[in-house]
Amino acid sequence: MSMDSNAAPVPVKEKKIPVKKVTKLKTVSKKIKTIVRDISWLSFNARVLQEAADTTVPLLERIRFLGIFSNNLDEFFRVRVATLKRMGAVGKTAKMHLEENPDQILEEIQRTVLSQQQEFNRIWKEIEEALRNERIFLHTEKQLNREQQKYVQDYFNEEVRTNIIPLMIESIPHMPYLRDKSIYLAIVLAKEDNSVRQKFALIEIPASVLPRFLILPSKEGEHDIMLLEDVIRYNLPHIFSYFGYNKFSSYIIKVTRDAELDIDNDIATSIIHQIEKGLKARRKGKPVRFIYDQQIDPLLLEFLMRRMGLSKKDNLIPGGRIHNFKDFMDFPAKVFTRERMHRKTFIHPLFQNAPSVMQVIAQSDVMLHFPYHSFDTIIDLLREAAMDPNVTTIKITAYRLAKNSKIINALINAVRNGKQVSVVLELRARFDEEANLKWKERLEEEGVKVLFGVPGMKVHAKLCVIKKRIANKTVQYGFVSTGNLNEKTAKLYGDHCLLTTNRNVMADINRIFTFLENRSHDEKILHACKTLIVSPHNMRKFFVRMIEREIRNAQRKKKASIILKMNSLSDEELISKLYDAAKAGVTVQLIIRGICCAFTENKKWKKDMEAISIVDEYLEHARVFIFHNNGHERVFLASSDWMVRNLDHRVEAAVSIENNSIKKELIEILNIQLNSNVKVRVLDNEQQNAYKHTTGRKMRAQVEIFKYLHEKTYL
Repeated sequence: MSMDSNAAPVPVKEKKIPVKKVTKLKTVSKKIKTIVRDISWLSFNARVLQEAADTTVPLLERIRFLGIFSNNLDEFFRVRVATLKRMGAVGKTAKMHLEENPDQILEEIQRTVLSQQQEFNRIWKEIEEALRNERIFLHTEKQLNREQQKYVQDYFNEEVRTNIIPLMIESIPHMPYLRDKSIYLAIVLAKEDNSVRQKFALIEIPASVLPRFLILPSKEGEHDIMLLEDVIRYNLPHIFSYFGYNKFSSYIIKVTRDAELDIDNDIATSIIHQIEKGLKARRKGKPVRFIYDQQIDPLLLEFLMRRMGLSKKDNLIPGGRIHNFKDFMDFPAKVFTRERMHRKTFIHPLFQNAPSVMQVIAQSDVMLHFPYHSFDTIIDLLREAAMDPNVTTIKITAYRLAKNSKIINALINAVRNGKQVSVVLELRARFDEEANLKWKERLEEEGVKVLFGVPGMKVHAKLCVIKKRIANKTVQYGFVSTGNLNEKTAKLYGDHCLLTTNRNVMADINRIFTFLENRSHDEKILHACKTLIVSPHNMRKFFVRMIEREIRNAQRKKKASIILKMNSLSDEELISKLYDAAKAGVTVQLIIRGICCAFTENKKWKKDMEAISIVDEYLEHARVFIFHNNGHERVFLASSDWMVRNLDHRVEAAVSIENNSIKKELIEILNIQLNSNVKVRVLDNEQQNAYKHTTGRKMRAQVEIFKYLHEKTYL
């Protein structure tokens, strides 16, 4: 994913990766035909796998893409497959969008995942060969020289031994609970002369407390690396020395469990206790996938399946020797000598050498484009507000925070400086619930007012308001963003953030905070919003009206067009409206990173829709919606994708961009993406992930956007 900071568009020779087509299965609702959400998601993950297969991508980044693919798939099984299994158990009473045939979908998922696993294994073998060419070697327990043997023995005794608990699983009445996100070494113990019956044992690999990769003493110009599980494999004779066994075979296994939080609606139970209860339940969720080394001893596999109550219907996935490739996102970078440096972020020109962020915003709205622009400006804004004696109040939403959050530090500093600080902390941010519970405790200890959102509804809007008293008048500063307030992911995620003092925008942000602070959470409070479009109040209806306006213009022979950029498109009502627009002749262009349940071609339409997906160095995370509006373009930034959950079951916010220069900037950025032909896949009806190919010079969107923003003169 790396790019040289001064690079011109990189000529990339892209080949079509033979990833299995994944959209044979379709669902027909009572309204419209759509592509099954889960099958479309697997198609997205195939695009990630394509990046790992692309030999023009730097080797370290190819390895990390394998890690991303693996991590994505883990979450998919924990959440989506688990949901489908529960729906199948409920039967006809299950009512969810796009999952009318859960058993059939599960069968298609199994076929697709097995196909992708084969492709994954092929790519990994190719990468291993490329690593060897770079003089980087992954050593197993059987490939160590004497010096390395002693090094591994010493490391095991000093660091590993006290962090493992070997279990003789045949002697235990109940099969030990295998934790999600962990990998285990399943071991067969025997004697060379077969004088003793073989036994089975299990060791959890302590990758949560020790590095997965151990760099070994190596020859000059070489780098030898060993995986933690292979360190344990090498020491099996020492671990089980007192049993008298002298023959060991071992295989990595992994269980993925149902991770959905079933939080009830018992109003007598606080949301915090419900979250804590859900986290405990998650740790004991039902298995939804069992992955094992395909070389595993058949008797050991049969034993494990029987003791765990698994059958062939339980997503049994044979894999290679290595599992939990998510750890490969942290593959040691220092062993690479020829990797290109990441493109550096830069301070927005208006804030370079500016003594005050608030003074700049007071002059004009400013749009930050992450990760091209530095996230430090947001931190500087909050730090300035924390120290400014005229600032009285700061209110902000928080969904996913960095591990050592500078945002939180700035807010705590503000409280210590006498400001009133309120944080709407979303405790149900999936897989960040535990971290957010800890942030809650820290913030409350410091005197921050922590709000927990709306019962039964996540707060996903990215909002901030800062109130300042100047000459007996209140001046308000704030922002509306498409991304989380997370300085770590801001270096990797493509997002936009509008910094503004616009009175109408700030008034609506205050209304949303009033709604969140109001114990009754009366939606009537949101009715007064005039500038922000808010879900669950009116976002769906608003964008339906915007599409219908383009349809009317097309019917009147006027120019009509819609450009939509988002992570996921799965809402049936809005997809149906887009179909109507295509049928009427509206030019519809979609930039969808992940799930796209919309068909894009139909003989009955006047114009097919153009849909692309960009997978590259940065994660395309922004939501931008552009409507031609008879020549008076309407441009919106939003925190929300077009999914049922975002439109009906979350608090989300979209803002209309009124500043003409910013509006022009956003339109030009999206046009750069639409016109690019490197790292761009076409989303057709079959979701084959074919690369977009056009004549002319190669254009790589993220490189072109960097150049555009870096060279742009801000007036």
